[in-house]
Order: sequence, then C-alpha cells, then structure tokens
Amino acid sequence: MTYFSHILLNNVIPLTIMIAIGVILYRAFKLDIKTLSKLNFYLFSPALVFKMLYESSLSLAVLGQTLLFFVLFFAAMFLLMEIVIRLRGYQGGMIPAMRNSVIFYNSANYAIPLNQLVFVGDAFTLSIQIIIMMMQSLLPNTYGIYAVNASKRNDMKQTLRTILTLPVIYIIPIAFLMKGLHVPIPGPVYAPINYVSDAFIATALLTLGVQLGSMKWTFNLTDVLLSNVLRLCVGPVVGFLIVMLMGIEGVMAQALVLSCAVPTSLSSVLIAVEYDNEPEFSSQAVFSSTIFSIVTVTLVIYLMKFIG
Repeated sequence: MTYFSHILLNNVIPLTIMIAIGVILYRAFKLDIKTLSKLNFYLFSPALVFKMLYESSLSLAVLGQTLLFFVLFFAAMFLLMEIVIRLRGYQGGMIPAMRNSVIFYNSANYAIPLNQLVFVGDAFTLSIQIIIMMMQSLLPNTYGIYAVNASKRNDMKQTLRTILTLPVIYIIPIAFLMKGLHVPIPGPVYAPINYVSDAFIATALLTLGVQLGSMKWTFNLTDVLLSNVLRLCVGPVVGFLIVMLMGIEGVMAQALVLSCAVPTSLSSVLIAVEYDNEPEFSSQAVFSSTIFSIVTVTLVIYLMKFIG
C-alpha cells in the first residue's frame, strides 16, 4: 500500500494535473503543438540528458553489464512486437506507433524517482537507471524517427539528415567526455542548463495534454489495452527472464527488472506529433499506461523480493 500510495501521489496525480493543464491551455489558446514538440526534441530533452550523465557516477563494470542487459531486452521486445504486429495485421503508421508504445518507456521522470523510492536513495541502483535512461533517450531520437519515416516511405537521406540534427546524439558522448576528463562547467553556463533541464518534464507533459485536448477521442480500446499489457505486464517478465539468463542477482537484478516495468515514454508521443504518425493512439497509450501502472508497478515491486 505504501508503494501504491507513493506512485499515485508522486507520479500519477502530478502527471495527470500537468496533462490537464495542457488540455485546458489548448482549449483556451489553441497552442501550436509542433512548436512544443520541437522545444522538447531540440532543447529540453538534450539538457536533461546532459545534466544527468554529467552528474552521475558510473563505473565501467556496471555500464557494460547494464548495456548488455538493455540490448538483450530491446532485442527480445522488438522480436515480440514483430510477432504481435504480424498477428494483428497492422499497416502503415500504426506499425511504428504500436512498436514505439511498447519498446520506449518512461525511464527518466517516472523511473528515476521510483528507483530511489524503492532502493532508498541507493547510488548504485541510480547509476543503473541512468544508463537505461541514456539508451532510452538515444533510441527514440535515432531508430524511433527512422522507423516512423520509413513507414511513410519518406526520403531516407532526408530522414538521416533529420536524425543528425538532433542534439541528443551528440550530447551523450560530450557529457561522458567532459565527465571523464573532469572538465568543469562555469556557473553562468551551468545555471541555464539546470533551468532548461528542469523544464523538460513540464513541457513534455503539457505537450501530451495539448495533443489530448486536440483529439477527437476516437478511442481504440483494443490496441491501447494491448499496448498497455505488453508494456506493463510482459515487459517486466521479459526483463526477469533476461536477468536470469545473464545470471545477474541481488539488487542489480531487482533494479533492472524494475526499470522494465514503467509506463510508455512521452517520447513516443513527441515522435508521433512531430511526424504526424498516429498521435491519438500514442497519446492514449501513454496516458492509460501511466494510470494502470499504479497497480502493475506496485505488483512488480512486491514480486521483486523473490529475485535473489
């Protein structure tokens, strides 16, 4: 009940309030969602990634093992999604939209506070979650954008140029390099980085609210619920199986499984909005998975005690 209440009070209710504000602002002022989307892609998200990587404490051993886990987990979920997509007979933009709603998950503003609650501020488990967050920031800005444009048969050279303009693919190596070389950042420069990174969560949630406010709300219940089940229930099961396969035990195993249990990422909505690819489905998948995660994440936390 403690975890249930915490997730409800510290994750779901604040997120819902911000989303509701976005809906109200759209209804009142018809905000331009494309502008909000570009701010997230080109400013707020890169600043958040840079700050978290620059300030983190990552060892090479933990980095290597966590990256291997992530690669195996991503490959397993990708294969599973290919089977689901073929069985369901999805066509066009719905293929990457459904896939993105499952393989991209909220590893930053949802998973990091959750990690620190469950593991009581443990720096080791935080470093694991930051590595997952790094990969979950990189993939939507590379593969996620490529997949959406490929489904529309857009010019691949133009798609590649678009990907290469995204700051986050440069921010990650720059942050690691500056951290490794102990390059200090002057206070007048670091202050704006803090301001911008702190604005990411609010802006991303407002963007989701604006998208929800502009929708006709033709609710595709079957597809949205399928996405939720795959993300919230199947995801942590696959994570557990990979942990067992790799022979990882103890608190690291628990942290990795927990990282797989969080709801669909806001990045799936941002991609859908930016490239006009099933934005209604993507928005509904993010919103509903966040609500349902109150129950599923609490259950995963309870079951984690059986992971030795």
